[in-house]
Amino acid sequence: MERSIFDELEGDAAPEVADAFMRLAVEYLAETRDASQRVTTRHSARELAARFAEPLPRGGQRMARIVERLRTDVIADNHRLSHPRYMGHQMSAPLPAAVWTESLIGALNQSLAVFEMSPVGTVLETQVIRWMCDLAGFGAEAGGTLTSGGTEATQTALLAARAASMPDAWADGVGTNPPVVVYGEHAHYAVSRTVGVMGLGVRNAVQVPSRTHRMDVRALHEILDSLQQQGRAVLAVVATAGSTATGSFDDLEAIGTLCESRGIWLHVDGAHGASALLSATHRHRVAGIARASSLAWDPHKAMLLPLAAGAVLVRDERVLERAFAQQAPYLFHPGGATERHWDQGPRSAQCSRRMDVLKLWVALQRYGADGLGALYDRQCALAGSMYDAVTSRPGLEALHEPESNILCFRWVGDGSANAGRLDAINHELRERYNASGHGWITATNLDGRRVLRVTIMNPRTTPTHCREVVDALVALGTTISAERGRAA
Repeated sequence: MERSIFDELEGDAAPEVADAFMRLAVEYLAETRDASQRVTTRHSARELAARFAEPLPRGGQRMARIVERLRTDVIADNHRLSHPRYMGHQMSAPLPAAVWTESLIGALNQSLAVFEMSPVGTVLETQVIRWMCDLAGFGAEAGGTLTSGGTEATQTALLAARAASMPDAWADGVGTNPPVVVYGEHAHYAVSRTVGVMGLGVRNAVQVPSRTHRMDVRALHEILDSLQQQGRAVLAVVATAGSTATGSFDDLEAIGTLCESRGIWLHVDGAHGASALLSATHRHRVAGIARASSLAWDPHKAMLLPLAAGAVLVRDERVLERAFAQQAPYLFHPGGATERHWDQGPRSAQCSRRMDVLKLWVALQRYGADGLGALYDRQCALAGSMYDAVTSRPGLEALHEPESNILCFRWVGDGSANAGRLDAINHELRERYNASGHGWITATNLDGRRVLRVTIMNPRTTPTHCREVVDALVALGTTISAERGRAA
C-alpha cells in the first residue's frame, strides 16, 4: 500500500533519520579541522546556481537521497567558518553545545512573543537578560530582549530613546523638526539605517570625526554645543564598543559622563565588543558602559553562538515597553501596576521568533561565563599574534594595534608604489588569496586606503595559522606586484 504524507512525517521522526542529519554536522566539523582542505568553494555564483536550477518538486524523495545532496551539493561548497585559516567576517565558528541545541529549538518551535506561547522560554530569556544586565552594571530596573542581531538591537534602542524623549511620537510622528542622532565616524551602518527607517531623515544623522579610530570626545563636545546653539534636539548619542573596521572601543566613560551632564540618551553599540564584559583581561575596554541608557550585544559574534542571537539591554525596561506601545488583547496580558509583564512581545519589533535563548542558556551552562571569557581572551591574543606576524614581515604595514580580535594591515612591498597602485594590489591580493582556498580574509577602506582585514573568531586557529596566512599574503602580494610591473 502506498505510504501517505502522514506516514512519511512519522517516519522522519525516527532516530535513524535524526542521526543522519546530525552525522552531516559532525562530519562537517571534523573536515574543517583539516587545514589542508579548502576554506571556501572554487565555483562561481553562476555555476552554483546551475546546480540547483531544477523544476519545483511535486512529489517527495527518499530522505537518503536528500541527505546525500546536502552532503555533496550544499555542505561541500559553503565557507568553512571552523577552518583554522578562516579569518573573514565577524561570523563565529560556533560552539558545539550551542550547535546541537539548534535541533531542539526547532523541535520545540516556541514563539517568544508571549508567555502563554512559550512559558519556559520566556522565563529563560528574562533570566539570561538579567545576567547580561548585571554584567553591564545595569540596576534592578533594567531589562531587554533578544534580537536577530545588532542592527535590530540598535533600532530597538533608538526607538526606546524616542519613546523617552518624544512620548507622543508613536501616535503623532516626529514632526517637521525631528531630533538628530549623533554617532561616530566608524559606527556601524545600522545607525544611519535606523535613522532612515525611523523617518528622521539621514540628514539628521550627525557624524563625529575619529581620533585613532575612536570617537573624538572633544569633537563630540563641540558638536553638541553647536546643536544646542541651533536649538536642535538630540535624540541620542551612539558610541561604539568594538567597531566593525578595527575593533576599536570609544571612550565610554568620557562619552557617558558628557551625555549624563546634558541629559542625552547614550546608546552603546557593543554588538561585537560587549563580550569583553566576560573577560578579566579586557573588561577595562568597556569601562563606563554602565552609564549607557541602552546597549546592543551580539552573543553570535564574540561569544561564538550560531546565528541568530543578538540582544538589546536598557537601563529602564519601562521605556523599552513604551517604544512599542500597542495593544493586542488576544496576546498581551499586562499585570497590575506594580507587577512586571512577562510577555516579551511589547519589548520587541518581532512577534514570531525562535527560542534562541535556549542555545545561549546552554552555552552558559556548559562553558560558564568564565569559559566564554577565556575564549574571548584567546581571540584577542590571536589577533596580537597576527599583529606580531605582520609587523615582523617586510612588505606589510599594520594600520593599528588590535584592541580586540580584529586587525587591519596593508601590503606595501618595498615602499616604491604610489597609493593608487597599492590600493589596486591590495584589492587583487584579497580576491586572489580567497579564491586560492588557502584561507579567507576581508578588506575595508580605512583612512582613505584599501586595506586587508582579519577577524579571528575560531578557537581552532593558532599562532602558526596566523603566520601561514601572513606568509601566503606576502608571497602573493609580491607576485601580483611583479605581474603588474611587467604589464605596465
